[in-house]
Amino acid sequence: MSYQVLARKWRPRTFHELVGQAHVQRALVNALDQGRLHHAYLFTGTRGVGKTTLARILAKCLNCTANGRGDEGITSTPCGQCDSCQAIDEGRFVDLIEVDAASRTKVEDTRELLDNVQYAPTQGRYKVYLIDEVHMLSTSSFNALLKTLEEPPPHVKFLLATTDPQKLPATVLSRCLQFTLKHMPPERVVEHLTYVLGEEGVAYDESALWLLGKAAEGSMRDAMSLTDQAIAFGQGAVRHADVAAMLGTLDHRHVLALVEALADVDVQQLLAEVAQLSEQGPDFAAVLDELTAVLHRLAVAQMVPDAVDNSHGDRQLIQQLASRFTAEDIQLYYQIGIQGRGDMVHAPDLRSALEMTLLRMLAFRPQGVPKPSATPLPLRRETSSNAASQEAVSHAPVSNESTAKKPEPAPPINQVNAPEPAAVQENAEPVTNEASSALDASSEQQAPPWSLDEVESAAMLSPEPEPEPEPEPEPELEPEPEPEPEPISSEAPVHVVDSSSAPAGWLDHAGWLACFNALGLGGLTRSLAAHCQLESDDGHTVVLRLDPNQAAMQADVHNERIARALTSYGMPRRIEFMTAELSTALETPRQQEERLQQERHAEAVDLLHRDPNIQKLQQAFGATLIESSVKPTPESRS
Repeated sequence: MSYQVLARKWRPRTFHELVGQAHVQRALVNALDQGRLHHAYLFTGTRGVGKTTLARILAKCLNCTANGRGDEGITSTPCGQCDSCQAIDEGRFVDLIEVDAASRTKVEDTRELLDNVQYAPTQGRYKVYLIDEVHMLSTSSFNALLKTLEEPPPHVKFLLATTDPQKLPATVLSRCLQFTLKHMPPERVVEHLTYVLGEEGVAYDESALWLLGKAAEGSMRDAMSLTDQAIAFGQGAVRHADVAAMLGTLDHRHVLALVEALADVDVQQLLAEVAQLSEQGPDFAAVLDELTAVLHRLAVAQMVPDAVDNSHGDRQLIQQLASRFTAEDIQLYYQIGIQGRGDMVHAPDLRSALEMTLLRMLAFRPQGVPKPSATPLPLRRETSSNAASQEAVSHAPVSNESTAKKPEPAPPINQVNAPEPAAVQENAEPVTNEASSALDASSEQQAPPWSLDEVESAAMLSPEPEPEPEPEPEPELEPEPEPEPEPISSEAPVHVVDSSSAPAGWLDHAGWLACFNALGLGGLTRSLAAHCQLESDDGHTVVLRLDPNQAAMQADVHNERIARALTSYGMPRRIEFMTAELSTALETPRQQEERLQQERHAEAVDLLHRDPNIQKLQQAFGATLIESSVKPTPESRS
């Protein structure tokens, strides 16, 4: 027995067997049930979505004789058993005239076709003309068809199909009911392939079906043909490795491995994945395209998790990966990827272009260059090893320097150059470098302990002018100066002042509001923390209550940044977030900032209204003060 390919064997024979295209199916079924039939239908869409299949089903609906018992009328559910239905399924129904317009473009062919329109059907109820790829007809052929297409005999129906409706004359389009068939989404293709292979008894890997669904590009017929090829390639089974080798496409798992390395900030693993990819001889430009597509899906997963495209069947994995990135990192990586794609034409080779693009993504992260012995790790070691000294700097007066031990001159230098915890955090690297160089010089010369005057004079005589302006950047980081951060450097922490609800040294919500600006947070981390209320502090872990509207932006990197800031502030803690509705009785740092800004604005407006010069202008010229343009300055706060 000859083998029948899956695309023909599983071709739908009724509307209810049709996969997808529910909008077209509904319109045609209702028209058939109500007897509201048009004389010409136009089916448009890409290859393999069911245009010809729909036309043949419609032809059976028009000519079904209900199991041969005579004329039972038009139906939307053809029996499939009568002579007409069987003849149409087998392609031998004389009243279904199928024409390939691509091979019969001449006007003579069209006129010959139309000469038989006037004759009644031989076998069925209607004579059906199915013209495939109708856009290939010549202009003269369309002109010959127009009159008949507009007013055909009552026993004739025209069913036109095309992949390019833009090439059809407007006069033809206006004479037809047009139905646009949609692309088949990969989910629908995989669902149908799962059913077909189950019925056929063919073993398969689900991941292999997703590769086939992606490669089909919306065409169910192409998906079935590729499945036939995969079964032959895999000796009766559809396996992931076989399908990937057959298609010659990039294995999506390699791209996800690159994204994993980006999430871990692991440069060594990133380059190792590229080296492994190069052994397969891929198109590195396609690799970068696929990587940027994944970054786009990660950004969508952070904002609207349920809207993530599932074309690869990895929606859950994408949602998990999205939580390991910050939103600014994903946006930066995407922009660098797009720019790197355009720069590939100027690179010496595509592999180096891909590697440089990936390295650029990590090099320009807001957190710094991820080198094994460079910025991120030394900063963490300095934070952990000097936590006690920084806490002493934050809470001890300058006079404590006299009690410093002889072999450790570094703390006095840090104390002079960093009067506040925020300044210590923001300028940790330059201060540490100067302090270490001074320490090396002093240890080589075996100098006696420095006095405060000597430290100050040494700082003034230093050839590098950077340390002098170090105490000044704090007002630049906070345009609206708050009175709270000022006493932080010398007296007890602000967070225990006026706090009776928490034990001494622990943080309560009032303390969280008081110390927020002094933490020196920036970027998305500051925005996220500003929408939080302090839930609890047990001396080891601080729990922050997060506004549910900001939950999509939460990531582990923010926990680490806030924990480092609190450690620099003198309160080493772990950070945990809980997503819950905020208490209306408490302010978040953002709400507090907005309230204070409104108060300063109101005060500035009041001062201007009471200014004698302003009053004179109003009286003399009828001037009006535009309150929205008033911007309060620190001097306006009294």
